[in-house]
Amino acid sequence: MNNPLLTEQHLPRFGEIKPEHIEPAIDQLLAEQRQQIDNLLDSGITPTFDNFVLVMDAMSERLSRVWSPVSHANAVVNSDALRKAYNNCLSKISEFSTELGQNKKLYQAYKLVADSDEYQQLDSAARKMIDNALRDFRLSGVALKAEKKERFKEIKQELSRLTSKFEENVLDATGAWKKIITRAEDLQGLPDSALALAKQAAEQAGTEGWQLSLEMPSYFAVMTYADDRALRREVYEAYTTRASELGPHAGHWDNADIMTELLALRHEQAQLLGFDTFADYSLATKMAETPDEVVSFLQDLAQRSQPVAEKEFSELTEFAKQRDDINDFAAWDIMYYSEKLREDRYSISQEELKPYFPVSKVLSGMFAVVERLYGLHIEETEGVATWHPDVRFFRIRDEHGDLRGEFYLDLFARAHKRGGAWMDECVTRMSHAGGVDTPVAYLTCNFTPPIGDDPSLLTHNEVITLFHEFGHGLHHMLTKVEYSGVAGIRGVAWDAVELPSQFMENWCWQREALNIISGHYKTGGPIPDALYQKLYASKNFLSGMQMVRQLEFALFDFRIHREYGLETSIDIEGILNEVRSQVAVVPTPSFNRFANGFSHIFAGGYAAGYYSYKWAEVLSSDAFSKFEENGIFDRVTGKQFMASILEQGGSRDPMELFVEFRGRKPSIDALLRHSGLAA
Repeated sequence: MNNPLLTEQHLPRFGEIKPEHIEPAIDQLLAEQRQQIDNLLDSGITPTFDNFVLVMDAMSERLSRVWSPVSHANAVVNSDALRKAYNNCLSKISEFSTELGQNKKLYQAYKLVADSDEYQQLDSAARKMIDNALRDFRLSGVALKAEKKERFKEIKQELSRLTSKFEENVLDATGAWKKIITRAEDLQGLPDSALALAKQAAEQAGTEGWQLSLEMPSYFAVMTYADDRALRREVYEAYTTRASELGPHAGHWDNADIMTELLALRHEQAQLLGFDTFADYSLATKMAETPDEVVSFLQDLAQRSQPVAEKEFSELTEFAKQRDDINDFAAWDIMYYSEKLREDRYSISQEELKPYFPVSKVLSGMFAVVERLYGLHIEETEGVATWHPDVRFFRIRDEHGDLRGEFYLDLFARAHKRGGAWMDECVTRMSHAGGVDTPVAYLTCNFTPPIGDDPSLLTHNEVITLFHEFGHGLHHMLTKVEYSGVAGIRGVAWDAVELPSQFMENWCWQREALNIISGHYKTGGPIPDALYQKLYASKNFLSGMQMVRQLEFALFDFRIHREYGLETSIDIEGILNEVRSQVAVVPTPSFNRFANGFSHIFAGGYAAGYYSYKWAEVLSSDAFSKFEENGIFDRVTGKQFMASILEQGGSRDPMELFVEFRGRKPSIDALLRHSGLAA
């Protein structure tokens, strides 16, 4: 059969790929690659960068390109058949990956290249790729004895299975909860756009009234605007008990045992390799050097932000008491009264801003921002096969007209689509005999879709999310590195990978940029100056509370991975409560099971690495401060950032790249200033 996953083409054939194509494609490709590696190692030729390292790099990229559309489809158009094929192949790919990482002959071949005279003549990207490979061999257990190697392989397989199951449980638990409201008065306070979305959802489900769900546009609207406190509590409880032993689907899709198993396996994996804890193992590929350094960094930020957070929370509870006589202020009141206090203090609401952020205007404006910064031109391309009718496709050209990158854009929430927002690789830049492959990205969000005749209108927070993901996309697409192993985001230390994404968020607050990215969906008029002044004044509204919330997640993540011991086991919920007692200011109800849905660390790549968001925010704030000094659209500074950060990928140490751009090491001052915590 002509398998659309195996035919050589630049873009995946999304219109033709079916679940039944997946396993045969992966089985065939893995068999071919095993044979190729055997042939390579048995050829008797002395390994060099060209005849060995680049051949391995091309094979790795080939597997990535076949697997990428499968993995992506599993996240955005999930189905039973797709899920089954994905999970069956996940274990095979995990086994293959561990097999390569533990292949001593492969390791020795890389070592021969590293020890050769040729190594010193190679460019920094080539040397970095070899150095990373040798490091990864060690982290895959290449030096372990046979019995321990086998155990390591079993652990990797099981970790792969469990992380996938964790994510599936969250997806299923999110999708399972629906609530039909039949009386309009029960939805008092919800804006027209949220009511229209709920009405549209009910119609699509074939029922009367309004349908609420736990998908972010619906959840956010209820928690922010619903006057009915009992409804807010019900929705909050359903959301925060997802995939747990409590809540409306108690015991269904419960992730509790999976979390414990994941921690045990990660700890055992780290100890097999000679690390004390998984936190130590995690830092082997990051900028931060020791667990103490990470904890000190987080605790320092907590000390600086906690007094501000406590003051903000006190003001919020007092406001709720004065306004509505609320004496038992609870977690389901936070978003609602935060929005009411924002309106009261700044006479501004997220809803008031939405008409100025129709998706089409935000997109064209965002493209105009990067055109002014980097000289790039972005155009939509029709006729490209996608996985859903909502998905659009774009190409990026530089000022010389050269194609630099391409991306799919999937903006709207829908059933069977993973929550959140992310960027992922489809094609990574790589040079070969036929030329250089253009990098391709997937950019995925979960915004409110168009309702009736109105376009999709974004909150200012959603505009920030879009800019954030596009920053990741530019990092992937603008790379000039020609070896896929260190091109784009590959090979970038995980705690530096958020630098380009958080950096892009800054333009969402600048008047000069907002004039470009906003325009009323009916009149086209810009955000009035009075409204902009209110928006900017509210920039650091409750920023202390937001800061300690992120620090709570980061400290919890790092502590469970640092403190887990096979002998003593661990009380996950207990550590989370301990962290909350130290840094949180918002009381958490006893039924809250946040950890059971914390996909970043239990299903994503952020295990013992969630601190990266704050670590990289120091870098991004300081990088942006150079634009504050020189002008936010200063082309010279933009070109410097593109050349030093975006084009370099993982080819050099991130601190070296930062110093090249900024002229010095990063300072925390800009982050504190931008967050309103400098004092």
